Amino acid sequence: MRGKFISYLRVSTDKQGVRGYGIAAQRKAVKDYLDGGRWQLLGEFVEVESGRRNDRPQLARALAACKKHRAKLVIAKLDRLARNVRFIATLMDGNVEFVCCDMPQATRLTIHVLAAVAEHEREMIVKRTKEGLAAARARGVKLGNPALAAANRTAALERAEALRPILVELSELSATAAAAELNARAVATPTGANWSAITVIRVRRRLAHAR
Repeated sequence: MRGKFISYLRVSTDKQGVRGYGIAAQRKAVKDYLDGGRWQLLGEFVEVESGRRNDRPQLARALAACKKHRAKLVIAKLDRLARNVRFIATLMDGNVEFVCCDMPQATRLTIHVLAAVAEHEREMIVKRTKEGLAAARARGVKLGNPALAAANRTAALERAEALRPILVELSELSATAAAAELNARAVATPTGANWSAITVIRVRRRLAHAR
């Protein structure tokens, strides 16, 4: 690899930024992509922000640095930017070259299409959820039981607390890598199923909010 680069790393707002979830994995992906050749990583910008929002001060600084140094923006994965077509389109019109480590050969059109697909999937999930809740209400189903919900939350937190030591040990790993390690060690999930990235994220969130 040759040239000048600025890296952009992003984690969600559920205290991942404070505890470092995902950052190490993203940083490694960028390093592996750039490794070899004459390249310069001039800066790294870390954003702690939801992918649904378009106001990203650190990304704005990263783009400004790219323009100043005539560098290329490098990110670990496309979804670290956004699942929003308008945001991606604006970025591509910003006269800054960028590359996604997980799809370095992708064209600007490919990236736009993938962002459109991701945005559509998110909208369909929201739509199906709303329709399901509306149908349940129409059938007379009473949604929510405060006492039961509180009991479930307490039980879930107790199970999560039992897992805190090992999750702290794996805190530098991404959710996917942590799930694989937990499965390899035969650590049982709170429900007894196999670990997945989503399960790890949920337990980490529960423990983070418990502090």
